[in-house]
Amino acid sequence: MSLLYKPDWEETKKNYRKWWAGEYFGRCAISVCAPKKNPPDIPQPPQPKDIYQKWYDLDYISCVNDYNLSRTFFGAEAIPIWNGGYPGHTAIPTFLGCPVHLDMTTGWWEPVLIDEEIKYSTLKLKENHPDYKFAIELLKRGVKEAEGRCLVSIGAFGGCGDTLAALRGTERLLFDCIERPQQVKEAEMYLMEMWCEYYEKLYRIIKNIDEGSTCWFPLWAPGKFYAAQNDFAYNISTKMFEEIFVPAIERQTNFLDFCVYHVDGIGNFKHIDVLLELPKLQAIQILPGAGKPSPLHFMDVLKKVQKKGKNLHISIHHSEVRTALENLSARGLFISTSCETEDDALRLIDNTYKWSENRI
Repeated sequence: MSLLYKPDWEETKKNYRKWWAGEYFGRCAISVCAPKKNPPDIPQPPQPKDIYQKWYDLDYISCVNDYNLSRTFFGAEAIPIWNGGYPGHTAIPTFLGCPVHLDMTTGWWEPVLIDEEIKYSTLKLKENHPDYKFAIELLKRGVKEAEGRCLVSIGAFGGCGDTLAALRGTERLLFDCIERPQQVKEAEMYLMEMWCEYYEKLYRIIKNIDEGSTCWFPLWAPGKFYAAQNDFAYNISTKMFEEIFVPAIERQTNFLDFCVYHVDGIGNFKHIDVLLELPKLQAIQILPGAGKPSPLHFMDVLKKVQKKGKNLHISIHHSEVRTALENLSARGLFISTSCETEDDALRLIDNTYKWSENRI
């Protein structure tokens, strides 16, 4: 079936299945968004009057989603995703007791595991926590709003290393990795089992409407999908990363049907060789980070991922797409970009057929 905001949804699903399988379908996979030509006459929601309306008012969130999605052209593998934003109030650290402080753009946590030892074994998700209840309510509202129109994000609720960093505080966790690495490793596995159980609960809510799943990372897969990451690992050596955190990441990839690893920041590039050895990890995103050069500046890293047989995801300016395709294999490559007009987006998609080459 087609979706209101994605009329070519059936074709898009076929291309995603081929991309995940590492198959070549005549071009690279590409997500191209642009302002929609002749959008519907829907009034723009006013700016939120306060933080509560921005993050907790379901009617307001629905209006914002409807307005933004209706005015966007989703070209090729771009997908319309209903979500309530990701400032941290619907994430596992909050449900474990970390006070979350929100502003109009983001949020941050206060650590709660502040004793010398990491007392993780008593941590339980607080299902009676107001934000836990809201997270479930938000997802169910998203399913209702998405039917026949778009997909709904399963959310952004934590990951390996970063959840524990929220609970302990980054500086304290750095000392833990030196002074009590085995305890950190055990805490990570404990938290990952918790993560998998929580994901399963959310997946049961969204799997039918999404015909699979999507999350904060705008890809779709016909099963359990999530983007793994460990931003905390920016601060540590690859040896420490491999010994302490990779076991939990591997558990996550084994639990999921489809997984991309979000390598965020050039300081995390040093861990790529270890990540490439994970057998159930299908794809790696190379993201140099804010203020850094384009991913194409690190062509040796991009080619390394492809030579290892992993799918590659990059976000680049539309003017760089041809250069990317002249240097990289289109098979297994996913490019995320945007254009100024819908016509420009359509021309770019047509050109990818001319520029793409199966070099693997």
